[in-house]
Amino acid sequence: MPFPVLLVEDKDSLRAMLRLALEGQGHAVIEARNEDEARAQLRENRPAVVLTDLKLPSGDGFGVLRAAKEIDPELQVIVMTAYASIQDAVTAMKEGATDFLAKPVDPDHLLLLVARAIAQRRLLTENVLLKEELAERRGAPRIVGEHPALKRVSQQLQRAAATDATVLLEGESGTGKELFARALHLLSERADGPFVAINCAAIPENLLETELFGHEKGAFTGAATRKLGRFEVAHRGTLLLDEIGDLSLPLQAKILRALEEKSFERVGGTQTLRVDVRVVAATHRNLKARVAERQFREDLFFRLSVFPIQIPALRERGGDIVILARHFVEKFARELNKPSLKLSTEAIDVLCGYPWPGNVRELQNCIERAAILCEEDTIHARNLNLSLPVAVTEPAAASPWDRVDLSGTLQEATRRAMGEIERRKLEQALKEAGGQKTRAAELLDINYKVLLHKLREHRIPLD
Repeated sequence: MPFPVLLVEDKDSLRAMLRLALEGQGHAVIEARNEDEARAQLRENRPAVVLTDLKLPSGDGFGVLRAAKEIDPELQVIVMTAYASIQDAVTAMKEGATDFLAKPVDPDHLLLLVARAIAQRRLLTENVLLKEELAERRGAPRIVGEHPALKRVSQQLQRAAATDATVLLEGESGTGKELFARALHLLSERADGPFVAINCAAIPENLLETELFGHEKGAFTGAATRKLGRFEVAHRGTLLLDEIGDLSLPLQAKILRALEEKSFERVGGTQTLRVDVRVVAATHRNLKARVAERQFREDLFFRLSVFPIQIPALRERGGDIVILARHFVEKFARELNKPSLKLSTEAIDVLCGYPWPGNVRELQNCIERAAILCEEDTIHARNLNLSLPVAVTEPAAASPWDRVDLSGTLQEATRRAMGEIERRKLEQALKEAGGQKTRAAELLDINYKVLLHKLREHRIPLD
């Protein structure tokens, strides 16, 4: 996708000449004639580079520079002026300008500076993502397998990649949902933009909002600097919201707004920021059931599931178990410098007979462990350390109704049973809410005062 350049110049003839030069190099150009128009375009379009004259009929280029840095400290700004004094250059650079260009403008020089600014912007974005990238395993994993169910997923990914629709990836833990999300990104027109992933279940709720939307300096104790959120970092790229089924209801509302309006405010901020992000959501939970239980917003579910894709479990992919196992053996043989490493026939039989509750991730970990522990060139069944399920005849489990007190009249038995169910549900909600009664009331969809009354009624401690 072309990188947009905001061109701020009041002279129509010069602005037209610069626009033609930039468009000739494939850049999308957004125009403004003064500081006010530039501020409006900055809020609306979020350009990758700003090219501004210092002398403007209303406001000046320094005001444009400051406005750009307020919205995004990493935004690249090139300043032009006919008054090419050393002092102007020094002042602009001190205030954060990327480069300085003297008039009359040499188009070739201008294009060189813009290309350099875009390259610098890419580098800064990569640095923001560096910690995540370093956490990943060496070498990019590939989608491996030949099962028809996997091929159907690949076809669906290709169709979805041709659009900008929100995609919901559903499947058990370990099936490779992030891998499919990365494939979707690389197949789309956003492939040159960033791919940003965040696991909504792995970050404490009180920190997740700032991770998603960022925060302003001084927004809370410890917020010493402004922080860009994942939505901002993923601008013009793809954002994966992994395990979205674990989001709290208040955060679900904010995600819904960001999806519908493509805008949000940083924590502690008042300025509305607009972003161009393609969202891919992933979950191992049954979101329809969560909606029915009022644990997940129905409107957000419909907004996310524009293009749902179900990732099959490994046990449903038949012969792919052997294909994947051999792929991982080759991978770890290279890493461990064991080029002759292979699987024995007995090991393959064990792998095929195991149910793989942890799916592809569990298989990969199993092969890696076996490759490390194996002292020969062959991985044997004993190296896999897998316990096959054994069919054991067990007595039929007692019915839970056998423990229900059914003495007395129908009304009395019903009242006792309903009271026990209500008490257990209250205790479960408090446990899920970490003891926070306001949160428990939200989970139960009841008034806070009603919750307190019921807690006293069932003699459940309030503290």
